[in-house]
Amino acid sequence: MNPLRKLAGQTAIYGLSTIIGRLLNYFLVPLYTYQFAEPGEFGVVTELYAYTSFLNVILTYGMETALFNFSAKADDKATVYSTALLSVLLSTTLYLALALGQADTLAGLLRHPDRADYVRWVAWIIALDALAALPFAKLREQQKAKRFALLKTTNILVTVAANVFFIGLCKWAYDSGAAGWLAWAAELYDPAVGIGYVFIANLIASGLTLLLLTPELAAAKPRFDVALWRRMLAYALPLLVAGLAGMVNETMDRVLLKYLLPPDIAMEQLGIYGACYKLAVLMSLFIQAFRYAAEPFFFSYYRQREARELYALVMNWFVIACSFIFLGVMLNLDWIQYFVGAKYRAGLGVVPILLMANLWLGVFFNFSIWYKLTEQTRFGTYLTVWGAVVTLALNIHWIPRLGYMGAAWATLACYGSMALLSYVLGRRFYPVRYDLKRIVGYPLLAVGIWQLTERMPALPFWAEFSFDNALLLVIFALVVVLERHRLPGPPPLRPS
Repeated sequence: MNPLRKLAGQTAIYGLSTIIGRLLNYFLVPLYTYQFAEPGEFGVVTELYAYTSFLNVILTYGMETALFNFSAKADDKATVYSTALLSVLLSTTLYLALALGQADTLAGLLRHPDRADYVRWVAWIIALDALAALPFAKLREQQKAKRFALLKTTNILVTVAANVFFIGLCKWAYDSGAAGWLAWAAELYDPAVGIGYVFIANLIASGLTLLLLTPELAAAKPRFDVALWRRMLAYALPLLVAGLAGMVNETMDRVLLKYLLPPDIAMEQLGIYGACYKLAVLMSLFIQAFRYAAEPFFFSYYRQREARELYALVMNWFVIACSFIFLGVMLNLDWIQYFVGAKYRAGLGVVPILLMANLWLGVFFNFSIWYKLTEQTRFGTYLTVWGAVVTLALNIHWIPRLGYMGAAWATLACYGSMALLSYVLGRRFYPVRYDLKRIVGYPLLAVGIWQLTERMPALPFWAEFSFDNALLLVIFALVVVLERHRLPGPPPLRPS
């Protein structure tokens, strides 16, 4: 099969589960922002999930990528898998014991002394997700995209169903004083838990997902190769540092908003920013689906003579797709904004900035495959640490002055500078002839078209909706015509 089509097909499968599932999760945002009208309540969820991002990276410490790398080069893939899995199992058990034992202390340090239960639930979620990470990575390494997609979709569907049940039904029944056959639902709802039902729903889904991964867990033989483990750690630990720095880039803005803004508005501003961040979901969904498929794909083809031309071609189509996502969201923001409650819409200005920031994050991922292919993962650390420095410096400078808008601009500056540096370094260590005119040109074209439509006279909603989306289709058709000679891709390659 043509490798580009194979990558597109696997991206579609990963993307189908990720996009459908996360879109369903995205539809929970109206549930949260309308049921909990005060942004400060949603701010607690935004804050705690920001911490989970760091802990998820710490508890997997680069073992997923190490699994791909060492499995691709090993005759005994089973030992590679079992060694990585047993390592993560032990470290996760130690973490969970510590987190549960110190939950009250942690809640006090986070300035939520009355929400120690939230801390316990989040600790369990993190542990269960860490234990599931290696089985999911194994499915990707074996290119079992359909099973991966099924399990991920199940996780999201259960999360959505539990949220709808606890917050949509039980809270509504409680608030409305429902009687009769709905009285049981009102009795199930505890107002003291409140928005903590978000974590309970997630915990139920994570537990079920790990249970469904039992065949992959059971497939690991009781083998632990100490020498191999040390080599895997040497490869993976720079990725851990890079991953932590990456989480600084991705989520530290939500932490700093709480501590750099006046206490009387901090949680409200954090809630607004967290809700509007969700409106950029389509871009992050596409990038996540692409990464699931692309990382093992790039490793499979890196020894082929035409691999670098293939990587450049993948980049072109990736940027085109991201540019259309940006344009599609911005041309439809007039109605998309109603997915968040009225008090949250003050933050809509961050949406185009965050969309473009995520686009350049995806470009960075494409550029940076060189240091993974050449086993120079220390450069991943250097690049993401650079991004973390930019993130911290600009957030500290801009948040007190610009609020959440400063956080959004810092995110764009971070990912843009990381992409540029990775490209420069890649040209030295693993040169690929990327088409820079297209990589820069298509995003600029998307921003330009959006700005032109913003300056057009106001039209009735139906007319503006029809015009904007017809324009989007016309531009899409023109791009397909202009790029059609690139659609077939290079001759088929056999993966190594």
